[in-house]
Amino acid sequence: MEESQELNPIEDGELHEKVPISGLYENWFLEYASYVILERAVPAVEDGLKPVQRRIMHALNEMDDGRFNKVANVIGSTMQYHPHGDASINDAIVNLGQKELLLDTQGNWGDVRTGDSAAAPRYIEVRLSKFAREVVFNGDTTLWQLSYDGRKREPITLPVKFPLLLAQGVEGIAVGLSTKILPHNFCELIEASIDYLKGKSFELYPDFQNGGFVDVTNYNDGHRGGKVRVRARIEEEDKKMLVIRDIPYGATTSSIIDSIIKANDSGKIKIKKVVDNTAAEVEIQIHLAPGVSPDITMDALYAFTECEVSYSPNACIIMEEKPHFLGVSEILRYNTDKTVDLLRQELTIQKNNLLEKILYGSLEKIFIENRIYRNIEECETFDAVIDTIDKGLEPFKEQFYREITKDDILALTEIRIKRISKYDGFKADELMKKWNEELLATEDNLANIIRYTVDYFRDLLKKYGKGRERKTIIRTFNQISATIVAANNQKLYVNRTDGFIGYGLKKDEYVMDCSDIDDIIVFKRDGTCVVTKIQEKVFVGKDIIYCAVFLKNDERKVYNMVYLDGKSGASFVKRFQITAVTRDREYDLTQGTPRSKVTYFTANDNGEAEVITVNLTAQCKAKVKQFDFNFADLLIKNRNANGNILTRYPVRKISFKQAGGSTLGGVDIWYDPTIGRLNRDERGNYLGNFDSQDSILVIYKEGSYELTNFDLTNHFEPNDILLLHKFEPHRIITAVYFDNGQKIYYIKRFQIETTTLEKKFLFISDIKGSKLLLASLDKHPRLEISTQKNAKSDVEKTEYLAEEVVDVRGWKAMGNKLSMDKIKEFHWLSPLPEEESETDSAQSITEQTTDKTEEVVENLPNTIEVPAKKEEQEWIAPEKNQLGLFE
Repeated sequence: MEESQELNPIEDGELHEKVPISGLYENWFLEYASYVILERAVPAVEDGLKPVQRRIMHALNEMDDGRFNKVANVIGSTMQYHPHGDASINDAIVNLGQKELLLDTQGNWGDVRTGDSAAAPRYIEVRLSKFAREVVFNGDTTLWQLSYDGRKREPITLPVKFPLLLAQGVEGIAVGLSTKILPHNFCELIEASIDYLKGKSFELYPDFQNGGFVDVTNYNDGHRGGKVRVRARIEEEDKKMLVIRDIPYGATTSSIIDSIIKANDSGKIKIKKVVDNTAAEVEIQIHLAPGVSPDITMDALYAFTECEVSYSPNACIIMEEKPHFLGVSEILRYNTDKTVDLLRQELTIQKNNLLEKILYGSLEKIFIENRIYRNIEECETFDAVIDTIDKGLEPFKEQFYREITKDDILALTEIRIKRISKYDGFKADELMKKWNEELLATEDNLANIIRYTVDYFRDLLKKYGKGRERKTIIRTFNQISATIVAANNQKLYVNRTDGFIGYGLKKDEYVMDCSDIDDIIVFKRDGTCVVTKIQEKVFVGKDIIYCAVFLKNDERKVYNMVYLDGKSGASFVKRFQITAVTRDREYDLTQGTPRSKVTYFTANDNGEAEVITVNLTAQCKAKVKQFDFNFADLLIKNRNANGNILTRYPVRKISFKQAGGSTLGGVDIWYDPTIGRLNRDERGNYLGNFDSQDSILVIYKEGSYELTNFDLTNHFEPNDILLLHKFEPHRIITAVYFDNGQKIYYIKRFQIETTTLEKKFLFISDIKGSKLLLASLDKHPRLEISTQKNAKSDVEKTEYLAEEVVDVRGWKAMGNKLSMDKIKEFHWLSPLPEEESETDSAQSITEQTTDKTEEVVENLPNTIEVPAKKEEQEWIAPEKNQLGLFE
């Protein structure tokens, strides 16, 4: 919009300039938006710092003497460069200090885990870290500008030789845009930079100080539109208590506890109390109410509290004084290329400095050793002195890399007589030799700048990488259905005649417990059904014959129904499922003719098919007026199917005769070791087909086993599990374990004799440090052991059959002892076929083995190497996973 300006006279004769408000708003707003974007909220891609952070780092560098400074003092120094108040500077310093990378801190700096704030600036101290001194600053490669008041100079950007932006992460809200870059792992960033320089591919994923778990399936390289889900690490202490060990990024122990209490008060979860024992490590104890499943409660915590949070990255940065949206890989490549350029500049500066040192050293040597200084004794003017020295240097000028200037000659005139008299030519030659060697190394590094940069990154990793390993475990999360894990905090009532349902109808018929977020499915006498959200009281239609909580995609729920068709008068029978519907939409399960009605209806949770007795009216012409019908003879179809004709004659009564079994068969179950959950979606390892009486056997690395049901809400920690299979009582378990009390290895074979579910039974030694090494469910497991008599002898390999080594005993039996005599490694071989006879298998193994005493190991595909002993009688610690021969 063009601004119109005109001069109008006023009463006192003065002239005033009039500007439309619209023009002012447009210009001022754009200027303000640009200022906020460029100078406050969004970081520069070159150094990854916002302006206030950059000014803090510059002020600390100016103040740096190796000692700590009061934060209040740092704030005052920073205000020489920063035009805003001390509060914003203090917040930025605390934020930088809590990230534990650029600053060394002293005092109470708060806690990102608990949300505790830092102490006042006058009480806490700070200084630059060694990493910051090495990586962030270099005055020779820094571009400078005047501060806001023109009294000082400040860096435009700092010459950071590291992808600092990705290491620290950043969040900012500007005018019209925002930025959110999640922090990444220090070591992984360096390794990714090295891979990029070597031309290899790399992937970057967020890592958080708080630890926990992160699902990066939809991270999308940090672009806009991506998403990450972060979860707390929750452990099942026992059946009555859960413990939160790590919390999600951005959450605090206080906010998590508040969200848990809120979820409990609203009835989403049922707990007795929450205890915060956080000290050096996070520990929030959640005591469960009696009869509450810890697995379901764990899922409910993720669904209804801050134990799970999600973030949508939005990598917006300032590049060439404009905001750009990039992915984290592109940012890393830019920062790595910038590091290469900065290192090239530093090497070039170093090369030039060395050349100047060599030049001046050569001039000094020529000046002194050739006694040129004596020729100036007869000179009467200073110009004559300069000319005399210049003539004396003339024969040597060709050996210099540049022309000799007047300033070079002036430097020679400033050499003191004392230095000339004590000049040592040999030392000067040695120093010149050293400079030349450094110059050659510098030129080599410049010629191989990529190699030099890779070595630089490796040096950073070696010096600063310890203790900065990944803290957040990358894991794929399962999708939690809130309706499944929500605690039943309401009761469903129904008024069948008037057609009302809800949890407020306390005087009417009680149906079942439910949650206030459940959907309810309702079937009516006229053959229609509807799904609606639970409310205090809602009208769904008169003559209700059945209502219950609706579970979406429940393929086990089967409805058996007989209805009378109002048009033909025939009775139809049908079996159907309802897995997905549109809420509050009415579905007709009959043929839709007037006066149709349901005459028989059952809902079966596991697809059961009962037998009914049908009685026809006495006046009908049918010869058989009573007959039975078995729903098992009917196929399960969708809800829109008309069904089969049961009879064309009038029906007087239909009655239940006999219960039947499920026609769906067992349930196929898979185990996904990535997320540690069971599923029916064919993800992971197939466990088998499960009937209601079946269970799952879990063998843990700690040396215990547990029988559990196959409920999909069960949690399993993959890192703690050695074997997970469908439980078969006849199966024999072969196990090898280390008894830390006796420092001896044992092998045992046993069958599960217990029937109690959800209880662990320890079947190895209970001495602390004892460890289960191997376990197998194969009928004829075979082991190969490599032994060596001494350091000079050859390694010998021997195969053993487990069943020939140890008999099957009770699960509490210790088993047979194993020695550790010079075992190098062992691993499982392919087991013998189960159909092979014991006689044949024994003969086969006997032919393969020597006269050595027998021994065994168990079902792990990995080869276990055993390091050599330092002394003949020295026992090896259990962590070495060694085995020995039978004594």
